[in-house]
Amino acid sequence: MYTAFFGLNSQPFSIAPNPEFMYLGSRHTEALAHLRYGLGDAGGFVLLTGEVGTGKTTVSRCLLAELPPNTQVAFILNPTLSELELLAAICDELKIRYKKTDASLKLLTDKITTKLQKNHQAGINTILIIDEAQHLQPAVLEQLRLLTNLETNTKKLLQVILIGQPELQQLLQRQDLRQLAQRITARYHLMPLTLPEVKYYVEHRLQVAGCSRPVFADSALKKLFEFSGGIPRLLNLLCDRALLGGYSQQKALIDGKLIELAAGEILAIKPLAPKPGLPVWLWPLLFVLCLALGVSLSLLWLQT
Repeated sequence: MYTAFFGLNSQPFSIAPNPEFMYLGSRHTEALAHLRYGLGDAGGFVLLTGEVGTGKTTVSRCLLAELPPNTQVAFILNPTLSELELLAAICDELKIRYKKTDASLKLLTDKITTKLQKNHQAGINTILIIDEAQHLQPAVLEQLRLLTNLETNTKKLLQVILIGQPELQQLLQRQDLRQLAQRITARYHLMPLTLPEVKYYVEHRLQVAGCSRPVFADSALKKLFEFSGGIPRLLNLLCDRALLGGYSQQKALIDGKLIELAAGEILAIKPLAPKPGLPVWLWPLLFVLCLALGVSLSLLWLQT
Protein backbone atom coordinates (compact mmCIF):
# COMPACT_ATOMS: atom_id res chain seq x y z
CA MET A 1 0.00 0.00 0.00
CA TYR A 2 2.77 2.47 0.91
CA THR A 3 5.54 1.18 -1.37
CA ALA A 4 4.81 3.55 -4.28
CA PHE A 5 4.54 6.56 -1.95
CA PHE A 6 8.03 5.98 -0.53
CA GLY A 7 9.55 4.84 -3.85
CA LEU A 8 9.96 1.21 -2.82
CA ASN A 9 9.81 -1.82 -5.10
CA SER A 10 8.90 -4.21 -2.24
CA GLN A 11 8.06 -4.18 1.44
CA PRO A 12 11.39 -3.69 3.23
CA PHE A 13 10.28 -4.73 6.71
CA SER A 14 8.61 -8.08 6.31
CA ILE A 15 9.11 -10.42 9.28
CA ALA A 16 9.76 -13.34 6.90
CA PRO A 17 13.41 -14.53 7.17
CA ASN A 18 14.42 -13.34 3.68
CA PRO A 19 18.22 -13.67 3.20
CA GLU A 20 18.12 -10.89 0.58
CA PHE A 21 17.39 -8.37 3.35
CA MET A 22 19.93 -9.87 5.73
CA TYR A 23 21.85 -7.16 7.55
CA LEU A 24 25.31 -8.53 8.27
CA GLY A 25 26.16 -6.50 11.32
CA SER A 26 29.05 -7.43 13.57
CA ARG A 27 26.94 -9.85 15.62
CA HIS A 28 25.34 -11.63 12.67
CA THR A 29 28.72 -11.86 10.92
CA GLU A 30 30.22 -13.47 14.01
CA ALA A 31 27.27 -15.86 14.24
CA LEU A 32 27.77 -16.97 10.63
CA ALA A 33 31.50 -17.40 11.22
CA HIS A 34 30.85 -19.63 14.23
CA LEU A 35 28.41 -21.76 12.23
CA ARG A 36 30.91 -22.15 9.41
CA TYR A 37 33.64 -23.12 11.83
CA GLY A 38 31.41 -25.60 13.62
CA LEU A 39 30.61 -27.33 10.35
CA GLY A 40 34.26 -28.16 9.75
CA ASP A 41 35.36 -31.70 9.12
CA ALA A 42 35.62 -32.58 12.81
CA GLY A 43 32.43 -30.80 13.86
CA GLY A 44 29.61 -32.54 15.70
CA PHE A 45 27.14 -30.13 17.30
CA VAL A 46 26.85 -26.37 16.66
CA LEU A 47 24.80 -24.16 18.99
CA LEU A 48 23.17 -20.84 18.03
CA THR A 49 21.05 -19.13 20.68
CA GLY A 50 19.43 -15.73 21.09
CA GLU A 51 16.34 -13.96 22.31
CA VAL A 52 13.11 -14.15 20.32
CA GLY A 53 13.35 -12.12 17.11
CA THR A 54 17.10 -11.50 17.08
CA GLY A 55 17.54 -13.14 13.65
CA LYS A 56 18.61 -16.72 14.40
CA THR A 57 16.47 -18.25 11.66
CA THR A 58 17.63 -15.65 9.14
CA VAL A 59 21.27 -16.44 9.93
CA SER A 60 20.61 -20.13 9.40
CA ARG A 61 18.95 -19.41 6.04
CA CYS A 62 22.01 -17.43 4.97
CA LEU A 63 24.16 -20.38 5.93
CA LEU A 64 21.99 -22.70 3.85
CA ALA A 65 22.33 -20.40 0.85
CA GLU A 66 26.13 -20.72 0.86
CA LEU A 67 26.41 -24.47 1.46
CA PRO A 68 28.10 -26.38 -1.38
CA PRO A 69 26.00 -28.52 -3.74
CA ASN A 70 27.32 -31.75 -2.22
CA THR A 71 25.31 -31.14 0.95
CA GLN A 72 22.04 -32.73 2.03
CA VAL A 73 20.18 -30.85 4.74
CA ALA A 74 17.41 -32.04 7.03
CA PHE A 75 15.53 -29.08 8.52
CA ILE A 76 13.29 -29.74 11.54
CA LEU A 77 11.00 -26.81 12.37
CA ASN A 78 8.79 -28.52 14.96
CA PRO A 79 10.99 -30.13 17.64
CA THR A 80 8.18 -31.05 20.04
CA LEU A 81 8.63 -34.67 19.06
CA SER A 82 9.30 -37.98 20.74
CA GLU A 83 12.43 -39.97 19.98
CA LEU A 84 10.62 -42.09 17.40
CA GLU A 85 8.91 -39.07 15.82
CA LEU A 86 12.23 -37.24 15.51
CA LEU A 87 13.88 -40.16 13.74
CA ALA A 88 10.86 -40.40 11.43
CA ALA A 89 11.09 -36.68 10.67
CA ILE A 90 14.80 -37.04 9.84
CA CYS A 91 13.99 -39.94 7.52
CA ASP A 92 11.36 -37.83 5.77
CA GLU A 93 13.79 -34.94 5.32
CA LEU A 94 16.55 -37.20 3.99
CA LYS A 95 14.13 -39.01 1.63
CA ILE A 96 14.57 -42.34 3.44
CA ARG A 97 11.79 -44.84 2.77
CA TYR A 98 10.36 -46.91 5.60
CA LYS A 99 7.11 -48.64 6.51
CA LYS A 100 5.29 -46.63 9.11
CA THR A 101 3.67 -49.74 10.50
CA ASP A 102 7.08 -51.28 11.18
CA ALA A 103 8.74 -48.09 12.47
CA SER A 104 10.82 -48.54 15.60
CA LEU A 105 13.83 -46.81 17.11
CA LYS A 106 16.17 -49.55 15.90
CA LEU A 107 14.72 -49.72 12.38
CA LEU A 108 14.82 -45.97 11.81
CA THR A 109 18.28 -45.65 13.38
CA ASP A 110 19.61 -48.38 11.10
CA LYS A 111 18.09 -46.73 8.02
CA ILE A 112 19.54 -43.33 8.94
CA THR A 113 22.93 -44.93 9.56
CA THR A 114 22.85 -46.59 6.15
CA LYS A 115 21.89 -43.29 4.51
CA LEU A 116 24.75 -41.45 6.24
CA GLN A 117 27.25 -44.06 5.11
CA LYS A 118 26.00 -43.88 1.51
CA ASN A 119 26.20 -40.09 1.53
CA HIS A 120 29.75 -40.22 2.86
CA GLN A 121 30.82 -42.69 0.19
CA ALA A 122 29.28 -40.41 -2.46
CA GLY A 123 31.09 -37.36 -1.05
CA ILE A 124 27.89 -35.83 0.30
CA ASN A 125 27.85 -33.98 3.63
CA THR A 126 24.75 -34.46 5.79
CA ILE A 127 23.57 -31.67 8.08
CA LEU A 128 20.64 -31.67 10.49
CA ILE A 129 19.26 -28.27 11.56
CA ILE A 130 16.73 -28.08 14.38
CA ASP A 131 14.99 -24.77 15.02
CA GLU A 132 13.33 -23.92 18.36
CA ALA A 133 15.56 -26.59 19.88
CA GLN A 134 14.81 -25.42 23.43
CA HIS A 135 11.66 -27.56 23.19
CA LEU A 136 13.59 -30.79 22.70
CA GLN A 137 13.23 -33.35 25.46
CA PRO A 138 16.45 -34.63 27.12
CA ALA A 139 15.78 -38.14 25.82
CA VAL A 140 15.48 -36.77 22.27
CA LEU A 141 18.75 -34.88 22.62
CA GLU A 142 20.43 -38.05 23.80
CA GLN A 143 19.08 -39.85 20.72
CA LEU A 144 20.65 -37.12 18.58
CA ARG A 145 23.98 -37.64 20.31
CA LEU A 146 23.84 -41.33 19.51
CA LEU A 147 23.26 -40.51 15.84
CA THR A 148 26.46 -38.47 15.76
CA ASN A 149 28.51 -41.43 17.02
CA LEU A 150 28.91 -42.55 13.43
CA GLU A 151 32.21 -41.12 12.24
CA THR A 152 35.42 -41.73 10.36
CA ASN A 153 38.91 -41.00 11.66
CA THR A 154 38.54 -37.34 10.67
CA LYS A 155 34.86 -36.56 10.16
CA LYS A 156 31.41 -36.89 11.69
CA LEU A 157 28.95 -38.35 9.21
CA LEU A 158 26.14 -36.25 10.68
CA GLN A 159 26.54 -32.65 11.80
CA VAL A 160 23.82 -31.05 13.91
CA ILE A 161 22.97 -27.36 14.29
CA LEU A 162 20.77 -26.55 17.29
CA ILE A 163 19.01 -23.17 17.11
CA GLY A 164 17.01 -21.94 20.07
CA GLN A 165 16.26 -19.41 22.74
CA PRO A 166 18.49 -18.89 25.82
CA GLU A 167 16.63 -21.69 27.61
CA LEU A 168 18.50 -24.10 25.35
CA GLN A 169 21.77 -23.20 27.08
CA GLN A 170 20.23 -24.00 30.43
CA LEU A 171 18.89 -27.30 29.09
CA LEU A 172 22.34 -28.39 27.93
CA GLN A 173 23.76 -27.79 31.39
CA ARG A 174 21.89 -30.81 32.74
CA GLN A 175 24.12 -33.50 34.18
CA ASP A 176 22.58 -36.22 32.00
CA LEU A 177 23.39 -34.19 28.85
CA ARG A 178 27.05 -33.52 29.64
CA GLN A 179 28.23 -35.89 26.89
CA LEU A 180 26.32 -33.91 24.29
CA ALA A 181 27.51 -30.58 25.72
CA GLN A 182 31.12 -31.72 25.35
CA ARG A 183 30.55 -32.36 21.65
CA ILE A 184 29.55 -28.79 20.85
CA THR A 185 32.41 -27.50 18.71
CA ALA A 186 31.04 -23.96 18.26
CA ARG A 187 28.47 -21.90 20.08
CA TYR A 188 27.28 -18.33 19.73
CA HIS A 189 24.66 -16.20 21.49
CA LEU A 190 23.11 -13.61 19.20
CA MET A 191 22.58 -10.26 20.94
CA PRO A 192 20.18 -7.43 19.91
CA LEU A 193 21.38 -4.55 17.75
CA THR A 194 22.92 -1.41 19.21
CA LEU A 195 21.60 2.07 18.41
CA PRO A 196 24.13 2.69 15.57
CA GLU A 197 23.36 -0.76 14.17
CA VAL A 198 19.63 0.01 14.21
CA LYS A 199 20.32 2.96 11.92
CA TYR A 200 22.40 0.84 9.52
CA TYR A 201 19.82 -1.95 9.68
CA VAL A 202 16.93 0.32 8.68
CA GLU A 203 18.95 2.03 5.93
CA HIS A 204 20.11 -1.33 4.56
CA ARG A 205 16.62 -2.76 4.23
CA LEU A 206 15.35 0.42 2.59
CA GLN A 207 18.20 0.34 0.05
CA VAL A 208 17.53 -3.32 -0.78
CA ALA A 209 13.89 -2.37 -1.38
CA GLY A 210 14.99 0.34 -3.82
CA CYS A 211 14.97 3.51 -1.70
CA SER A 212 18.23 5.38 -1.05
CA ARG A 213 16.88 8.64 0.42
CA PRO A 214 16.42 9.17 4.19
CA VAL A 215 13.00 7.97 5.32
CA PHE A 216 13.40 7.82 9.11
CA ALA A 217 14.48 10.92 11.01
CA ASP A 218 17.04 10.67 13.83
CA SER A 219 14.26 11.07 16.37
CA ALA A 220 12.46 8.11 14.79
CA LEU A 221 15.58 5.93 14.91
CA LYS A 222 16.06 6.68 18.61
CA LYS A 223 12.44 5.79 19.30
CA LEU A 224 12.82 2.60 17.28
CA PHE A 225 15.75 1.54 19.45
CA GLU A 226 13.88 2.55 22.61
CA PHE A 227 10.74 0.55 21.84
CA SER A 228 12.37 -2.47 20.14
CA GLY A 229 15.43 -2.93 22.34
CA GLY A 230 17.37 -3.60 19.14
CA ILE A 231 15.45 -6.79 18.28
CA PRO A 232 15.15 -6.99 14.46
CA ARG A 233 11.69 -8.57 14.41
CA LEU A 234 10.24 -5.76 16.52
CA LEU A 235 12.10 -3.24 14.37
CA ASN A 236 10.42 -4.68 11.28
CA LEU A 237 6.97 -4.52 12.86
CA LEU A 238 7.43 -0.94 14.07
CA CYS A 239 8.94 0.30 10.80
CA ASP A 240 6.23 -1.32 8.71
CA ARG A 241 3.46 0.21 10.80
CA ALA A 242 5.21 3.60 10.88
CA LEU A 243 5.50 3.62 7.08
CA LEU A 244 1.82 2.85 6.84
CA GLY A 245 1.10 5.72 9.23
CA GLY A 246 3.34 8.04 7.21
CA TYR A 247 1.49 7.10 4.04
CA SER A 248 -1.92 7.72 5.62
CA GLN A 249 -0.74 11.16 6.84
CA GLN A 250 1.17 11.86 3.59
CA LYS A 251 4.44 12.33 5.48
CA ALA A 252 7.54 11.49 3.44
CA LEU A 253 9.77 11.56 6.55
CA ILE A 254 8.97 9.33 9.53
CA ASP A 255 9.44 11.14 12.84
CA GLY A 256 9.45 10.04 16.46
CA LYS A 257 5.73 10.68 16.91
CA LEU A 258 4.86 8.18 14.18
CA ILE A 259 7.06 5.59 15.89
CA GLU A 260 5.25 6.22 19.18
CA LEU A 261 1.91 5.69 17.43
CA ALA A 262 3.22 2.49 15.83
CA ALA A 263 4.46 1.24 19.22
CA GLY A 264 1.05 1.94 20.69
CA GLU A 265 -0.57 -0.24 18.03
CA ILE A 266 2.03 -3.01 17.83
CA LEU A 267 3.28 -3.24 21.41
CA ALA A 268 0.29 -1.71 23.22
CA ILE A 269 2.64 0.96 24.62
CA LYS A 270 1.19 4.38 25.22
CA PRO A 271 3.44 7.43 24.81
CA LEU A 272 4.43 8.95 28.12
CA ALA A 273 2.28 11.93 29.02
CA PRO A 274 4.22 15.14 29.66
CA LYS A 275 4.89 15.64 33.34
CA PRO A 276 3.10 18.63 34.90
CA GLY A 277 5.47 21.48 35.65
CA LEU A 278 5.72 25.21 36.27
CA PRO A 279 5.50 27.65 33.36
CA VAL A 280 8.86 28.64 31.92
CA TRP A 281 8.35 32.33 32.77
CA LEU A 282 7.95 31.54 36.47
CA TRP A 283 11.44 30.03 36.96
CA PRO A 284 13.39 33.39 36.88
CA LEU A 285 10.98 34.88 39.44
CA LEU A 286 11.46 31.90 41.76
CA PHE A 287 15.24 32.23 41.41
CA VAL A 288 15.13 35.93 42.44
CA LEU A 289 12.88 35.16 45.40
CA CYS A 290 15.16 32.35 46.58
CA LEU A 291 18.20 34.60 46.24
CA ALA A 292 16.54 37.39 48.24
CA LEU A 293 15.50 34.94 50.92
CA GLY A 294 19.05 33.59 51.13
CA VAL A 295 20.51 37.12 51.54
CA SER A 296 17.95 38.01 54.22
CA LEU A 297 18.73 34.89 56.24
CA SER A 298 22.46 35.57 55.97
CA LEU A 299 22.08 39.14 57.27
CA LEU A 300 19.86 37.94 60.09
CA TRP A 301 22.47 35.35 61.10
CA LEU A 302 25.26 37.97 61.09
CA GLN A 303 23.25 40.31 63.27
CA THR A 304 22.54 37.53 65.72
